[in-house]
Amino acid sequence: MRHIFLFSFVIFWVAALPIQGKQKDFILTSGQKVEIACSPSEELVVRTALEMLGRDIQNVLSATTQVNEKTGTIIAGTLGQSELIERAGIDVSVLKGKKQAFLLAVSPEGKLIVAGSDKHGTAYGILEISRLLGVSPWEWWADVTPEKKKLFKLSRKFRNFQSPSVEYRGIFINDEDWGLMPWSSRTYEPSDVKGEIGPRTNERIFELLLRLRTNTYWPAMHECTLPFFLTKGNREAAKKYGIFIGASHCEPMACNAAGEWKRRGEGAYDYVNNSAAVYKFWEDRVKEVAGQEILYTLGMRGVHDGKMQGAKTVEEQKAVIDRVFVDQRGLIEKYVDKDVTKVPQVFIPYKEVLDIYHAGLQVPDDVTLMWCDDNYGYIRHFPTAEERARKGGNGVYYHVSYWGRPHDHLWLGTMSPSLIYQQMKLAYDEGIQKMWILNVGDIKPAEYQIELFMDMAWNLNAVAAEGVTNHLKHWLTREFGTSCAKAVLPVMQEHYRLAHIRKPEFMGNTREEEKDPAYRIVKDLPWNEKEINGRLRSYNELSETVERAATKVPANRQSAYFELVKYPVQAAAQMNRKLLYAQLARHGKADWEESDAAYDSIAVLTQHYNSLEDGKWNRMMDFKPRKLPVFNRVERTTATSPMVEERTAIHKWNGLDGKNEPDKNSDYEGLGYEGRATGIRMNDALTFSFDNWKADSVEVDIRLLPNHPVRGEQLRFSISLDNAAPQVVSYETKGRSEEWKENVLRNQAIRKITLPVSGKKSHQLVIKALDEGVVLDLVMLYVPDGH
Repeated sequence: MRHIFLFSFVIFWVAALPIQGKQKDFILTSGQKVEIACSPSEELVVRTALEMLGRDIQNVLSATTQVNEKTGTIIAGTLGQSELIERAGIDVSVLKGKKQAFLLAVSPEGKLIVAGSDKHGTAYGILEISRLLGVSPWEWWADVTPEKKKLFKLSRKFRNFQSPSVEYRGIFINDEDWGLMPWSSRTYEPSDVKGEIGPRTNERIFELLLRLRTNTYWPAMHECTLPFFLTKGNREAAKKYGIFIGASHCEPMACNAAGEWKRRGEGAYDYVNNSAAVYKFWEDRVKEVAGQEILYTLGMRGVHDGKMQGAKTVEEQKAVIDRVFVDQRGLIEKYVDKDVTKVPQVFIPYKEVLDIYHAGLQVPDDVTLMWCDDNYGYIRHFPTAEERARKGGNGVYYHVSYWGRPHDHLWLGTMSPSLIYQQMKLAYDEGIQKMWILNVGDIKPAEYQIELFMDMAWNLNAVAAEGVTNHLKHWLTREFGTSCAKAVLPVMQEHYRLAHIRKPEFMGNTREEEKDPAYRIVKDLPWNEKEINGRLRSYNELSETVERAATKVPANRQSAYFELVKYPVQAAAQMNRKLLYAQLARHGKADWEESDAAYDSIAVLTQHYNSLEDGKWNRMMDFKPRKLPVFNRVERTTATSPMVEERTAIHKWNGLDGKNEPDKNSDYEGLGYEGRATGIRMNDALTFSFDNWKADSVEVDIRLLPNHPVRGEQLRFSISLDNAAPQVVSYETKGRSEEWKENVLRNQAIRKITLPVSGKKSHQLVIKALDEGVVLDLVMLYVPDGH
């Protein structure tokens, strides 16, 4: 009897073995209750991510979720903190030593394991499930309604490990006067307190940041807005979402001097003559937020975006900042951590502070140096070998929205994705890898640029392998589906290309913050009639295509389509119509009614934007930020000088047309006036060939990206024709020179050189880079005047 039982047991064990050993897929079905195992000891941001995932599962699968301590279909936990991960039966060694990393893997039992190297990694891993479910990070901020599914499945072999390329990644809400602040304080979170952006709004922002796998926030800081730390509930919201609070170049020690000094300070904001009061101003804040995750900005400028008070010369300012560093770090040591090097700190040499830095200012080695672009997308300084070797590393503060000279671009978010990619890839390659902050204005309508920037900061290699075009294509596909994305991709590429040539905000040929009132008068652009009509045709085609493609968009994503595609494209088209028809009308070549109709169309489009989703976005979109002249109905005047005459180039090349193997990698994909600019590495050259030149000289018109030197202080190339002695040409700009202003408004640096031509039938023009950073856009040949 015993033998029979033993034999039966063996047969049962052998038969059961394949079943027990077979791995299972991870499957969720519609309506199924989803149990999630997660230890109650996990940090708050992990529990926040679980709440968000629960909503997403409900929206996609119409299923409820329940979090418990022991078992579940999904098991989430942090390495070293959660026994659940240790017992999950998967190898998590890849997480060791990493920051903010996560691993998703299907266990042999068909459970989905989410393991994080720390609390941020676990939170990002949890929300990676939402991405896999098809939930866009913009599901709330751009009304990208999640698509319903009956089944969600991951293969038994599924394994996904991710970790960030840049440690601190985030946004700066800025110039919020015409969008985020009025929308928040009067629409989304009505408040009796003037200018309040409260915790309900900030939670929405932090949710977006968490979905975008970012961790840093610089709050709005204009005088019109009640400062972040003076608004009840904001600090707690940041903790809930695991957000580091940082601040701009003029907000040291987590203090918004512009908004707080008049409320908390005494006397002048002056560390020479009133240091005790300023020190107390900083000390009170550090004591208050000592337990908060803060990125402390060191140094000192004026109350807002102005120079330091009390010190006039660079040497005097340097002496003040030397003292400021000691006192500020003393506060951190006293109230935050006795080992001050463990607390993240940043110094931002912006505007005149860069001169102080170059005068020999010694920044503590553990402090991150944050470099800036010129507010128009071109980074001003890249780290030297010595700066790259610093313990604190390097960061960048970059703009896709800006208020200031020579002209604002606050409205439509048209910064070229190709330019963002080229500059940020270069920044990373040059050692700027610690902190990336993006000035996003009001968030809307810069949604795509924000995601591109943050995707690069999260996984630069993935974006590099994908390329800018495919990144945009995949973004459009996720938001609107394959059919619509196919129709709209070339539209968005052309939209960004045309805006790269001239942003909608720059179409009036006006300037801001200039003493001469003539700069505020709308006037002709230096374009001939053919150029103007060609640009009008291009925008008309874009507008019509966008209108037709709307039929391919599901009903529940029509608002998203309007916000992300239709409004920015059609508003830009109408802005160009308004200003270009006005230019033609001034010369008697068009009817003024065309310009006025375009103005009316912009008003109607904006009104519709603010009425979307039953008024959800009311007061978010203002098509006249700062009420600048360019946004008004164009005054009817008559031109007093003729329009620019057309001049036809005998030969024209894009950078990519040059021979000798130009750098054709994705660093320059889609960049330039015709999307075919290319970089020339230092000491490399491009050759352009032409035949049968009948004049004895040639005018060479060379158009380059108006970027800044990558190494050293110069940006030069040489040019030679038919092996003649090369001419050296320099085109870097300094400060806010007149040439720099023209360069950033037209997105080109221009050099014109006249060269003698021999009687040979064929000719070779050679352009050689003498410094790193030369990006060639266009080369055109003209017969010189008088020939």
